[in-house]
Amino acid sequence: MALRHAFAPDDGAAAVPQSGTSAAESATVQSGDDGRVIVTNIPARLDDLRWSGFHTRVVLALGITWVLDGLEVTLAGALSEALKASPSLHFSNLDVGLANSAYLAGAVLGALGFGWLTDRIGRRKLFFITLALYLTATAATALSWSVASYALFRFLTGAGIGGEYTAINSTIQELVPARYRGWTDLLINGSFWLGAAIGAGSAIVLLDPAITGPDLGWRLAYGTGACLGLIVLVMRMWIPESPRWLMIHGHPDEAHRIVVEIERDVTGHDREQRAKELPKMKLRMRGHTPLGEVARTLFVAYRQRALVGLTLMVAQAFFYNAIFFTFALVLTDFYGIEPDRVGWYILPFAAGNVLGPLLLGRLFDTLGRRTMITFTYGVSGILLALTGYLFSIGALSAQTQTAAWMVIFFFASPAASAAYLTVSENFPLEVRALAIAFFYAIGTGIGGVAGPALFGALLDSGSRIAVFGGYLFGALLMVVAAAVAFRYAVAAERKSLESVARPLAVME
Repeated sequence: MALRHAFAPDDGAAAVPQSGTSAAESATVQSGDDGRVIVTNIPARLDDLRWSGFHTRVVLALGITWVLDGLEVTLAGALSEALKASPSLHFSNLDVGLANSAYLAGAVLGALGFGWLTDRIGRRKLFFITLALYLTATAATALSWSVASYALFRFLTGAGIGGEYTAINSTIQELVPARYRGWTDLLINGSFWLGAAIGAGSAIVLLDPAITGPDLGWRLAYGTGACLGLIVLVMRMWIPESPRWLMIHGHPDEAHRIVVEIERDVTGHDREQRAKELPKMKLRMRGHTPLGEVARTLFVAYRQRALVGLTLMVAQAFFYNAIFFTFALVLTDFYGIEPDRVGWYILPFAAGNVLGPLLLGRLFDTLGRRTMITFTYGVSGILLALTGYLFSIGALSAQTQTAAWMVIFFFASPAASAAYLTVSENFPLEVRALAIAFFYAIGTGIGGVAGPALFGALLDSGSRIAVFGGYLFGALLMVVAAAVAFRYAVAAERKSLESVARPLAVME
């Protein structure tokens, strides 16, 4: 029996369930004039599960991506003065900004290329490929011998991280039950700042002149990322392919087997009786989704959601990357903080970013997406404008500046995480990874790549007013994004992915 859907692409309505089917039929395959068709309740079975050790392990093994990104971004900022003092590199502020932009440019291209592959060949293969690229490139960064080589290796590191975002976001969205999806996604994205804390701690130790020399500490710091990545590689060995991806891409038996194993892991027994009560849907299996259909889906059928996702991603990318990539330079150039002390200021900054998703995340599943996205984006923008003004008139010290950042990013961290949540849950399964990649790439390309280079130039001017102008622009972007979310964001809280955006392969 087919599951009937009574909604258009942008209204987010729920599906109408049918019952009376057995668990053994949850991946029944039929043949017809239109090719192979699957009648399945696999999505409903995954969403019906309670939180368990299985889901915790998935979050730990896959969510570590954000820890790695946080580590890389923090090292880039905290090590900026060490790179300028390096006998072999002799970076200027502009070189620092351009190298950071190279990392983000790599993330943009990596997200697009690997995002296309993730939808085509599967989630699991890609989160091993992208992690391997990250490991190799970040280890190579530690061996850089010139500005050009450093920028190249940072570009490749970014490509690995960008690819990770698409494969990992897709997998987590498709394995976590609907009622936990918002908080889980925000918490995972917030773990970026655990990586930031590790990076800051590494910088504190490894940049201490009593421990390492000026051209050794920053190299050892990048080695920290490679070591952490090796641990993650082992943790991922047991993570299964997404059953949702498998059921559409011609592997229904494997999808069913994985779901049964997950249910046994979670409950300790088979759930045949419960499965009889769960809704089913009828899907036409496909090998891949043509790029033309992807484009029509994103820019025609779901164009309103596409504009919302793009606005949120651009605003948060500029806000975060422009400010955080140059955080260390503000402390050293305007407040006279020694490079080996910068890590101590990043730690409380990171704490605010972790606490935001942790304490506010559940509200995205209770008060709802639209309310919380509007609130967090709006408050972040207003606070940034106020803090920027205080900075411009010299009213802040290094300590009060850091305290202000801590408060701002308590709200900005869940706001940024909500952008990733929005673009990963608001589009059909067949194009999910590429949708994440596209909006991440465009948002990061516009807001992220330009941001660090722009702020590097503003800092080189030595003018507080010039830097304030950059902060004010970032604040404006966040307030505009808040207004767009208030008007157009989808109420996806506690709904299955198939209810928020039905698969392209669904048959009425």
